[in-house]
Amino acid sequence: MLTLSSNSAQPGQDQPPSSLMGLSGLHMTTDEFQNKFNGAVGKYRLNGLSITRLDIQDSSEKGSGAFEYVFNDELRMVGVLNADRSIQEISLYSTGDPGQPTGGILLTAIATLILTTHSEYTYNDAQDVIQDIGLLDRDVTQLDFNGVTVRNGLEYRFSVQDHDHSTFEITVAK
Repeated sequence: MLTLSSNSAQPGQDQPPSSLMGLSGLHMTTDEFQNKFNGAVGKYRLNGLSITRLDIQDSSEKGSGAFEYVFNDELRMVGVLNADRSIQEISLYSTGDPGQPTGGILLTAIATLILTTHSEYTYNDAQDVIQDIGLLDRDVTQLDFNGVTVRNGLEYRFSVQDHDHSTFEITVAK
């Protein structure tokens, strides 16, 4: 399988999204994703977020599949796979009152996913994406929040479904 190297796109260069991500997903296998995610965790010392083993489920009739990873009782990650076993999209699901402090693990997990999908990004770049979504605004109404931003062909969305569930998603921008 052909994958794009992390040097194929430098920050600030104007390239069509298809040259970076293609049209079918994130162009990253689950093994590549796990290695990049754990690499970001190690580089930025994001304790408690390492992925030990992704639980992959196949859907043979559709030729696709999914993976899941549970970080703790309140945070889990789900990915959708294409027929070629590359990642189509990734979602983080958080339970608990969005109005209460989380200890930072949710924002840290979001930043780690952003770093994983853009190898050239720094932690400050990830914080900029989170800021663009609106999560760092002081006047955020937590219970009906739905923020989105697009960067380099990927859409990053954070939404609160109700007082106990929130979701962060990374998909190919349409």
